[in-house]
Amino acid sequence: MNSTLDRPLPRFSAVPSSRPGRLLRLGGIAAGIAGGAVTDGLRQLAQGRRPGLPELLLAPAQAMRLASGLAGLRGAAMKLGQMLSLDPGLVLPKEAAALLAQLQEAAPPMPPPQLERVLARVWGTGWRARFKSFEMRPFAAASIGQVHHAETLDGQRLAIKVQYPGVRASIDSDVDNIATLLRLPGLLPREMDISPLLSAAKAQLHAEADYAAEAAQLRAFSDFLRDDPRFIVPAPVTALSTPEVLAMEFVDSRPIASLATAEPSPRDAAMTALIDLTLRELFVFGTMQTDPNPGNFRVTPDGGRIVLLDFGAVRPIAPELQASFRALLAAGLDADHQASRAAMQTIGYFDAATAPRHQDAIVDMFLRAMAPLRQRGPCDFAHHDLLAELRDRGLALGLDRDLTHVPPASTLFLHRKIGGLYLLATQLRAKVDCAACVAPYRA
Repeated sequence: MNSTLDRPLPRFSAVPSSRPGRLLRLGGIAAGIAGGAVTDGLRQLAQGRRPGLPELLLAPAQAMRLASGLAGLRGAAMKLGQMLSLDPGLVLPKEAAALLAQLQEAAPPMPPPQLERVLARVWGTGWRARFKSFEMRPFAAASIGQVHHAETLDGQRLAIKVQYPGVRASIDSDVDNIATLLRLPGLLPREMDISPLLSAAKAQLHAEADYAAEAAQLRAFSDFLRDDPRFIVPAPVTALSTPEVLAMEFVDSRPIASLATAEPSPRDAAMTALIDLTLRELFVFGTMQTDPNPGNFRVTPDGGRIVLLDFGAVRPIAPELQASFRALLAAGLDADHQASRAAMQTIGYFDAATAPRHQDAIVDMFLRAMAPLRQRGPCDFAHHDLLAELRDRGLALGLDRDLTHVPPASTLFLHRKIGGLYLLATQLRAKVDCAACVAPYRA
């Protein structure tokens, strides 16, 4: 974290905190998308084309309206949009996902008067007396809250994350309302049941909105990584933390993306460390931080250590699921199609009722994704187009309206993390010996 902005934040924008207010804003977004689709449809009809409803609703202009509207809402609505932006093509086409990727950038911060009311409610009206200084303009703003620099009376520098008002109370209704948009005719197969995924999203978002739970995860990961000098986990400050405000030590740092212009050694080392950390989360810790937003990974000014942030999106991984993924890893490393199929069915990527051609397509995607892990020597992510290839394959598979099986949420959150790391490795132009990273975890 840094007290200076890495990039300018958007202008202040009040967060709609009441359920009616958020519903009204979402209704306006839906109306704008529908109106835009009608206008675009009429224009294309005049040009002799007959566009389908999904094509109209997911056109770039409509995705732009959706991204802008969700950013203004913040909270669960924006977070769900972030999750969809990393969808591998099974729900959204790549053009829409690319536009929704804007939601990975900074959210508009709430204006100072609204912040003042939030802090007075949480800490009491005399809260300023607890600090030597408190910067009212945040240095970071995201979907659930914004982060401020402060200094205590005894000179301790802190980063204080303040939750947007109304976020926790609006999670279920936000997700239900976004789900209504997803269920517009033609967007998803009629038989596809996304209810389990939406329930998992609600549970995850409730966990992310509980800053007391996040403070506990900060302590847990600090303990996990106590003997690993590659990482820094900021310590929470219990006396100032509540379920809506998380105070933690301030660590001087800069964006991990800044390594893209560094010498090869630090960017390769950073990416190797993050891949190793993900494997340890999966196979050793049994708990994983599943949000791959690059803003959650920063580096010390010298670029030598990685500062880990945002432990709201932490999910436990049951021992039986660890064992299943270990078996899947071994099958993928051997490029064994039949063993991969069996392991993937055990995990739930598909079931016995899934058409054989769909099973084959999903297994083939997995084996293709495993290519960097089978490669001898470093994988050069700067010259790898695997992510684009897998997105195209996923899109083609998702457009097949006969495929209605939805994998378990646990696998989708894991894939979100892995996909985000792959994208980061590409941005950093890193070279990583992935085979050496996974070798200790082979069944």
